[in-house]
Amino acid sequence: MKIKILIPAYNDWQSVFKLIENINHLSIDQKFEISIIIINDASNHDRIEENINFDNIKSIKIINMKINQGHSRCIATGLRYIFEKEDFDYVIPMDGDGEDRPEEISDFLIKIQDSEKKPIVGERIKRSENLLFKICYQIHKLITLTFTGKSIKFGNFSCLPKITVEKMVNEKATWNSFSGSLSKVEIDLLKIPSIRGYRYFEPSKMSFYNLLKHSLSIISVFRKAFLIRSAVFIILYILFIKDNASIITSLPLIFLFIAVYSISNLALRENMDEYKNSLNQIDNVEILK
Repeated sequence: MKIKILIPAYNDWQSVFKLIENINHLSIDQKFEISIIIINDASNHDRIEENINFDNIKSIKIINMKINQGHSRCIATGLRYIFEKEDFDYVIPMDGDGEDRPEEISDFLIKIQDSEKKPIVGERIKRSENLLFKICYQIHKLITLTFTGKSIKFGNFSCLPKITVEKMVNEKATWNSFSGSLSKVEIDLLKIPSIRGYRYFEPSKMSFYNLLKHSLSIISVFRKAFLIRSAVFIILYILFIKDNASIITSLPLIFLFIAVYSISNLALRENMDEYKNSLNQIDNVEILK
């Protein structure tokens, strides 16, 4: 069974090759053929000298992009590249910094055996960030559930059968939000418990702004449901505060209008023509092994 591990990378090459080293050391059943595909998002730092003596990995390729396009679009481009250019059974997208723990790859592979070719996601049961970030993340999940009806407790770390990859590359939302798109194209998701790991080298780059953008990008995939629920909330809230209207009591409405505007703009990122032409942005492909 051919497994492609998809890793987006931007400058942090030390972490990426540390991750590949850890994957190489996993005890994996020989019926699984592991290959690595790295999407280099136009890094502007030189790579370290790689040690490519990874005996347990079938092949390693680096897809060098012409321009920087962001984490989500790197994964989307990688899925399209693998679907169109590679022979595979499953794709495992994962971050290259250590926060997606390589030992959980083994859990995915065990789960594959009775998955009936359903997609498997790593559902976060424990996170490694500070308390404030954890609180903000819980608020993100609550808002997403309230305004879309979707409970999304996973990120990029997942195990996708070929049939799901095909659905993803034919869904324009993939160009905007991986987890939102996966939730849209697949209703029946299997889960494994996943613990957010610690970065190998540098502090986490996920800021409050990036978390907010990530949250709104997911919601934008389900914008119809969001707009309907927002309209209902606005009507009910206005009725609730009509006798006590003030700037303070109007704040939730102001925030909601800002969210509607932001989500509408983020939804414009769902450009299927751009996604179909994403492979044209590949500069070259390096074969390391």
